[in-house]
Amino acid sequence: MVKKMLLIAALLMWTVAFVGCRTTEGFGEDVQWTGEQIEEAAD
Repeated sequence: MVKKMLLIAALLMWTVAFVGCRTTEGFGEDVQWTGEQIEEAAD
């Protein structure tokens, strides 16, 4: 259940990041931030 919720949250964050950024650099920063949030949630 927790893994499913984390996956859904990650997909939502990725979607928002993908739609919200307009440059490759901005996309990279969004992906990095999303990864950090997932790591923190896993701890």
